[in-house]
Amino acid sequence: MLLSASAHAAPPQVEELALRLEGQTISALWMRPAEARALLVLAHGATMNMRDPFMESLSLALAQHGIATLRFNFPYAEAGRSQPDGPPLMQEALRAAVAEGARRRGSLPLLVGGKSLGALAAVRGAVRGLPPAQGLVILGFPLHMAGRPSALNARALEAVPLPMLFLQGSRDPLADLPLMRGVVEKIGPRASLYVVEGADHQYARSEGEAAPPAVIEGLAGAIAKFAATLGATAGG
Repeated sequence: MLLSASAHAAPPQVEELALRLEGQTISALWMRPAEARALLVLAHGATMNMRDPFMESLSLALAQHGIATLRFNFPYAEAGRSQPDGPPLMQEALRAAVAEGARRRGSLPLLVGGKSLGALAAVRGAVRGLPPAQGLVILGFPLHMAGRPSALNARALEAVPLPMLFLQGSRDPLADLPLMRGVVEKIGPRASLYVVEGADHQYARSEGEAAPPAVIEGLAGAIAKFAATLGATAGG
């Protein structure tokens, strides 16, 4: 069964949260539509925070497709710094968010994902185990450095035991598309790829622009279809 948007859906429930880490607190946002069918714990990208327009618009579009979201700030974003945290602290924040999502999900399938740096953090977390996550949503995976095509960050992907959905722009300078297709093919049936034609790393057509509403809707629809494939294994 596919997850579809409702033209007359009630506004989603929104709640601001505080997640406790060792020695500090980070903010989170819970957004749940009235008829939720899955939950996505969603990590932001390197130059974003959880309230970035992309994160907000994607979460709203996902709510229209029956996907609840739990967004959160990594500690550096919470403090207003530009330099990302080291992997251990990012993993601590991710695990705190997943634990909160697990507490709130009820019987909903639980997905974990993120945009770019957040996607990389989700992948690293999944390699170490993120129970009870059932799938990964990988938005703009940073496969390599800009202008230097390689499979630099692909090794971690091969060790992820969960189903994965990659959502990539065809002109993403951090993920050469033929290389990305090869990585997905090598992973095998547990990986699938959704391509936004003509889009860059921010899912925009031109540098400095925002992702168009139609692109955001396409991303949300692809994530909803992926979530629907996980419903049969939802836990309590």
